[in-house]
Amino acid sequence: MPLDAATRAEFAAQVRRFAEERLRPIEALVAENDAVPEDVIADMKALGLYGLSIPEEFGGLGCSMEDEVTVGFELGRVSPAFRSAFGTNVGIGSQGLVMFGTPEQKAKYLPGIASGEIVTSFALTEPEAGSDSAAVRTTAIWDGQAYVMKGSKRYITNANKAQLFTVMARTDPEKKGGSGVSAFLVSRELAGISIGKPEKKMGQQGAHICDVNFDNVRVPPEALLGKEGEGFKVAMQVLDRGRLHIASVCVGVAERLIADCVAYAGERKQFGQTLASFQMIQAQLADCKTEAYAAKCMVIDAARRRDAGENVTMLASCAKLFASEMVGRVADRAVQIFGGAGYVADYGIERLYRDVRIFRIYEGTSEIQRTIIAREMMKAGS
Repeated sequence: MPLDAATRAEFAAQVRRFAEERLRPIEALVAENDAVPEDVIADMKALGLYGLSIPEEFGGLGCSMEDEVTVGFELGRVSPAFRSAFGTNVGIGSQGLVMFGTPEQKAKYLPGIASGEIVTSFALTEPEAGSDSAAVRTTAIWDGQAYVMKGSKRYITNANKAQLFTVMARTDPEKKGGSGVSAFLVSRELAGISIGKPEKKMGQQGAHICDVNFDNVRVPPEALLGKEGEGFKVAMQVLDRGRLHIASVCVGVAERLIADCVAYAGERKQFGQTLASFQMIQAQLADCKTEAYAAKCMVIDAARRRDAGENVTMLASCAKLFASEMVGRVADRAVQIFGGAGYVADYGIERLYRDVRIFRIYEGTSEIQRTIIAREMMKAGS
């Protein structure tokens, strides 16, 4: 069940200690090796992070959206690669199953997802379908005994570790757009699935994205998630929660950067005085704090509204848009405040500067968020 305020605060404090004491000291090592150590993965499993959003009856913590974003604030204070290790299990890789799965599907997969024994991936993006998510070309055609899946997915998070993929595929090629797309729970063990090499990325070393190829994969009928033609509906509802999760992480990263800037500005001296005594530095710090606070308020409000049963499609996009753009500005100011030290690796500022750039792209680009917001405004007439 959702945590009460006292328990939420206690768990958040526990996660913060774990992040500060266990994760932050090895950030540079993770970036250098492009891998999160297995003993750290085991510790995250033991803490329950892989099952944050999985119902208690299946071994998860059953956290509410507010609980989840509270944890996101804390984990955002360290390298995003750590969160990415379990992020798909908590969000887009599991929530379609939680919301649309049959009792049999849930019993088969959710306990393993909650424990971290099963790592999940969400396979929507393709070479020709990214922001235009309804342009999916991967097909899954029923042949009387199974769905035969053909196609490729691109930039799929955790694909090289995943045992279970939520795949969006076109079951009715005659229907254009999202109406012909269905969702499937596809096991890595099925013949015909191949995984590409992890991509070399600008940032977030230790978090991996790969291509996933389906070559006449025979997917059994019980793998269909929801009804035929509901894939786009599944994807969009999953992304509402995922966008709030990402927005909370953006806030956490911003708060980390702000704290580092305040500490540095209070120690670094120029012209015989600390950086913090210069009004232009103060103004940059003030702008960072104001924007981070605004983003945090947006995320908490949208999370609470979602927990109350409201449709938060527009609010989730507002929060994700503002928070992801905000953390980019904060990271840029942090480099400026640190000066030359912000441009070298020792302080970690340049790494976070690169890490946060992806937040404006995945879970829907900033341009897509603006499109969604405007569309929902027109629907509501305000």
